[in-house]
Amino acid sequence: MAVKQQTAVTPTREENFAEWYQEVIKVADLAEHSAVRGCMIIKPWGYGLWEGVQRILGKMIKDTGHQNVYFPLLIPLSFLEKEAQHVEGFAKECAVVTHYRLEADGKGKLVPSPDAELAEPFIIRPTSETIVGTAMAKWVQSYNDLPVLINQWCNVMRWEMRTRLFLRTAEFLWQEGHTAHATPAEAVEETMQMLDVYERFAVDYLAIPVIKGEKTPGERFPGAVNTYTIEAMMQDGKALQAGTSHFLGQNFSKAYDIKFADQSQQLQHVWTTSWGVSTRIIGALIMTHSDDDGLVLPPKIASEQIVLIPVAANDEDMARVLDYCNDLAKELKKIRYDDELIRVTVDKSNRRGGEKFWNAVKKGIPVRVEIGRREIESGMLAVSRRDKAAKDKASIKREDFVANIGSLFDEIQNHLLTRARKFRDDHTHEISSVAELEKMFSNTEDSVNGFALAYFDPAIEHDAQVADKLKELKLTARCMPFGHQEQEGVCIFSGKKTKSKIIFARAY
Repeated sequence: MAVKQQTAVTPTREENFAEWYQEVIKVADLAEHSAVRGCMIIKPWGYGLWEGVQRILGKMIKDTGHQNVYFPLLIPLSFLEKEAQHVEGFAKECAVVTHYRLEADGKGKLVPSPDAELAEPFIIRPTSETIVGTAMAKWVQSYNDLPVLINQWCNVMRWEMRTRLFLRTAEFLWQEGHTAHATPAEAVEETMQMLDVYERFAVDYLAIPVIKGEKTPGERFPGAVNTYTIEAMMQDGKALQAGTSHFLGQNFSKAYDIKFADQSQQLQHVWTTSWGVSTRIIGALIMTHSDDDGLVLPPKIASEQIVLIPVAANDEDMARVLDYCNDLAKELKKIRYDDELIRVTVDKSNRRGGEKFWNAVKKGIPVRVEIGRREIESGMLAVSRRDKAAKDKASIKREDFVANIGSLFDEIQNHLLTRARKFRDDHTHEISSVAELEKMFSNTEDSVNGFALAYFDPAIEHDAQVADKLKELKLTARCMPFGHQEQEGVCIFSGKKTKSKIIFARAY
């Protein structure tokens, strides 16, 4: 009987993926549940990842001509009511503020004061199209005022009953871009440009392979003409929507009366877009790369890329080793990687060497370097990569390690992307019938989660039989992937010809 390999995280991915995910967050000390139901506390190591998202994606957004702004957290109810599809899409998720003062009830409790009821309730923003549209109506008068290209980093609230850290919480952090244009062509170009930015960020920085595509009508953002998405596959084969970009047409500009005088002095409604990425991208990062020993981070996003672990038998040796580590850290911190100075730390904690080692493993730090008296005397460093087995070490000359650290980071980054892409491709299957769809997601030992690519007519997605079958199999239409909509095939449900190919998957 084979002895079960001991892991830093239990249960393992294979034993219980959902619990494994929560345990990775715990052992890596990323976040925890708060006293406010459905909300989370993002701890320093987790928030460091979000700061990386803000730093890198924020630069990419600014490089495409957008400027950062900030809008109020509270949105008047009447603003939301102006766009019918929008209010219908978010009504069940809204948190409502009705009073502006508390008072004691005489029983030791604080209650909303009956004399302080707001004339109009406020909605805690679930998204900001409505309040942004109201402001744009004042900002835009002429074609000279266009385009409007703005973005904000903020928190939003969507009342969730079933929550999961990073993936689905009542309050979460995100960036939301909002733009206004003189022509539909410009707005569509903007929509696709930002989808490309999201894809580049996910692939080049997070090492998450994604599929770009258009959402079906039933999965569109409320009030949008078209919604586009990047979809990623997690290690349990489920899909995760990692970012979306919406072409809103003139739906919001007509609702909020955003008009401009064109070059012929004719009044026209603008064409608008919105797009966003949230803290759920951190959940995607965790579930794409992490293993049964904890978090695994690509170097480009890790807030600490290298940890130097001093190991010594006594205080005298430790003083010497720490001096060596500090000197090496200073040398490394002068090196640039991906146009940023390398982020390196020395573990000066009082933990034992083994504890320091496993702490770095669980936190997902890309490169660990153990240094003791032997390493100092030999000039060789014991180097471990987080994308490989925990106890896999290489002995590298100090000068070679310093000279080639950028190449080492590239190797780790590329290895994680290649590994994730292979997993996705191995779990993506083209199917040609409902029977194949049922077999793929039948929950038997032969079935697996994954992406099912099939011809499907989006016009029938609300058909009762189709909806019931997808609900039975716990599937959703993730997107119509680009590059698969040219040839004609037979819809697996209706039997009619269609050019629409859909990815079906179970999803977060």
